Amino acid sequence: MPAPIPEELQRTMHEQNPWWRLGQVPRPLALPVERPLARHLWQRLLDDEPHRYQLILGPRRVGKTTVLYQTVSRLLANGVDSSRIWWLRLDHPVLLREHLGDLVRLAVESCEAAPNDPVFMMLDELVYADSWDTWLKTFYDEQWPVQIAATSSAAAALHRGRLESGVGRWEEQHLTPYSFTEFLDLAAVRPGVAGSDDAVHWQGEAEETLADAIATLPTGPSDHDAFSNERRRLMMVGGFPELLRFTGEASHEADDGYEYSEAELLLLSQQVLRPDAVERTIYKDIPQSFGVDNPMMLERLLYVLADQVSSLLSPTNISSDLGLAVPTVERYVTYLEQAFLIFTLPNYSGTEAGVQRRGRKLYFIDGAVRNAALQRGIGPLEDLREMGMLLENLVASSMRSLAMHSGVRLHHWREGKSEVDLVYDDPRSPLAFEIASSPRHDRAGLAAFIDRHERFRNNSYLVAPNAAVISAQTSDSGIGTLPVDALLIAIGAQAHRDMMNRLRIGIGS
Repeated sequence: MPAPIPEELQRTMHEQNPWWRLGQVPRPLALPVERPLARHLWQRLLDDEPHRYQLILGPRRVGKTTVLYQTVSRLLANGVDSSRIWWLRLDHPVLLREHLGDLVRLAVESCEAAPNDPVFMMLDELVYADSWDTWLKTFYDEQWPVQIAATSSAAAALHRGRLESGVGRWEEQHLTPYSFTEFLDLAAVRPGVAGSDDAVHWQGEAEETLADAIATLPTGPSDHDAFSNERRRLMMVGGFPELLRFTGEASHEADDGYEYSEAELLLLSQQVLRPDAVERTIYKDIPQSFGVDNPMMLERLLYVLADQVSSLLSPTNISSDLGLAVPTVERYVTYLEQAFLIFTLPNYSGTEAGVQRRGRKLYFIDGAVRNAALQRGIGPLEDLREMGMLLENLVASSMRSLAMHSGVRLHHWREGKSEVDLVYDDPRSPLAFEIASSPRHDRAGLAAFIDRHERFRNNSYLVAPNAAVISAQTSDSGIGTLPVDALLIAIGAQAHRDMMNRLRIGIGS
């Protein structure tokens, strides 16, 4: 006979799985507004071809847990019995004392699960379970009748564990902050760029490549800065669902119709993100993953990095400033990257050896996280240079999201005094972008880049607010121009398409 289940464990299980009693997910857990991943992940779990577990990775506050609850709601709506869906919040004090294998075995036996009738395990904060990677490998290799969807804010531990165990057993689905396209949908703004009176409206439709999407833009001068207010709001508050409910039309439901000013959004964002997205990541997630015994130094490093956004990373200079050895700085930067606070872009060279040798460029996963780390208050609103850095960070983080979904490598380029901000190394249609505050910005860096790397000729663009759409292929210099809002919308549309491809779900589903 199986051993009796301790009363405390039984109570915790029932608390974490309210649909066992209610037959549905309570509305506060599965909010009606769904990210694209939530609208489709349930299909991947049900179809499960090929058989893979699904791991949702992303920064804190980005909505991973909500996506998992919405997936439960979708499974219930599509005929899965509530008793066959088990939620385990693995950083819960009671569950921390249990082996993951014992918990999953309990679910399998309780549901009398079978290969054609599996139990769906929703594992929130997976990496808090001891030997989680070994257990997932065991479940998969021994063909336990389980289908697993899990979340983690600590990619460091996931990447450390996946090298041997993860290949062919699980897939990573990246949940990044809201794209500009998603934000326009949320704010009930038409997702397109309005042209002049005699021009068609471009709807931001996904094409085979980002270059194809850019090619569909109506060319010529027009009001391509139509969404500048929305873009500034997204830059101020950040792409985090909990905060976006205070913007635009959504604010009327969030707080008795009160409409927040830019300054108030900036302060609200920092107030919310500082304790959780920044401090909890530094003082809980990273120490839990790597055993860092001086997280205060991590916070000091993040503060230094926040003041250098969009600049070249210099571990030697940082080492001198903080009194840390250069290898320690490098290691801490890696921790911050794996915890989804920052990311770095290698210098493009055309060869892998060159990429590894050259310097990296620094960005934050979201400009709002940078503001929270730096505790800038309303400072960015009063500094045009800082607003320019935040604009570049917005485009860079959006491009990184697309690159993660598409599997395309993203770089910057610098050689001598010449530089280009973003190099999207798509083998089918490579693209290079210089992000500027004005369409009159100097194009010398782009010109030097395409002279050095001919494959980017007719595929390079200066991107700025109020810029006209000029195709690079029709330009004598091989350099075109794009309005920043149009590029952001195109990026968002392509990221959605590539996410669907990763889930192996048809675009029209």
